[in-house]
Amino acid sequence: MMLGGGGLPAILGQAAPPRWQAKTVRLFLRHTWTTTMGSYEYRDTVHVRFEHDGVVGYGEGAPIVRYKEDAPSTKHAVESLFSWLESVNPWQFAKVMDEVTRRLPGHWAAKAAIDIALMDWVTQRLGIPLYRYFGLDPAATPLTSFSIGIDRPDKIKEKVQEAEPYPILKIKVGVPGDEDIIEAVRSVTNKPIRVDANEGWPDKELALRKIRWLEKAGVELVEQPMPAPMIEETRWLRQRVHVPLIADEAALRPEDLPRLREAYDGVNVKLDKCGGILAAWRMIQLARALGMKVMLGCMVSSSVSITAAAHLAPLVDYADLDGNLLVANDPFVGVRVEHGRLILPDRPGLGVVPVREHNPWA
Repeated sequence: MMLGGGGLPAILGQAAPPRWQAKTVRLFLRHTWTTTMGSYEYRDTVHVRFEHDGVVGYGEGAPIVRYKEDAPSTKHAVESLFSWLESVNPWQFAKVMDEVTRRLPGHWAAKAAIDIALMDWVTQRLGIPLYRYFGLDPAATPLTSFSIGIDRPDKIKEKVQEAEPYPILKIKVGVPGDEDIIEAVRSVTNKPIRVDANEGWPDKELALRKIRWLEKAGVELVEQPMPAPMIEETRWLRQRVHVPLIADEAALRPEDLPRLREAYDGVNVKLDKCGGILAAWRMIQLARALGMKVMLGCMVSSSVSITAAAHLAPLVDYADLDGNLLVANDPFVGVRVEHGRLILPDRPGLGVVPVREHNPWA
């Protein structure tokens, strides 16, 4: 039985030692999720729990094959640092994360899980929501889009109708039937739509034809139209289209941005790509300094990762934080969405709370 969050050591007047834990959690999807990268019925993410001084910080990393990461290797990478992490001062979190980066080459989702848990713990100890630590206004969050994966036109129509509560849609394309997908969407709604090709158009002339057609369909922006290495081709494309082009797979971390500024109008920042909250904040600031628009995006994740990102949402132009909305067994509650608006928790830290029936730590 735990008393005051400290158990027997607390009773004896001794501080319990820091404890880190990791678990793989299988998130089942409400619909089969299909992009140019494949189709999925579920996603495995790695959850991290950091307990110290009676306070628990939660973190999550969502590895994907596109970045040569998976859940088993991510969990192993996180656990390989636990002995060292339990010896460091968590209040020196910036120094800790610099050392995590040095000790753990690659494994960006693992870094994100550790970073999120640390920042959750620190801001809980400070007694403030994470957004307040960054000096942000929780009422300034942009509307989030809601994503529709690739599917048959009849299924697309059904998904769009199910997404009625969300005022902005993000449509996955990048396949031969792109036009059929968009026509299916437009047959049932006139809502603003954003398009994500996930590197699906490997030829610049093809990409130009696709985007000019999409412009006529009223698309607001196009995300990652061409494969990430094709920066010069994307620069050529940008000069010939009239909607913003947003880098995703081409923009993994802050150091990628200077070489992209002539090819893209903006960048999609994701905690799992760059290594967590602190790195995402730096990436957003650098994008602003370079005159680029900023989207805050996500992988398919639980409310831990999505809420962590949402605390930075007042800093950005576009939000695409719907990964938890696609999940049927979210093990936490945190950020809410009301008519597309992100409502940040006002509890200390991330403000996430485990859901009893799905709690991985129960």
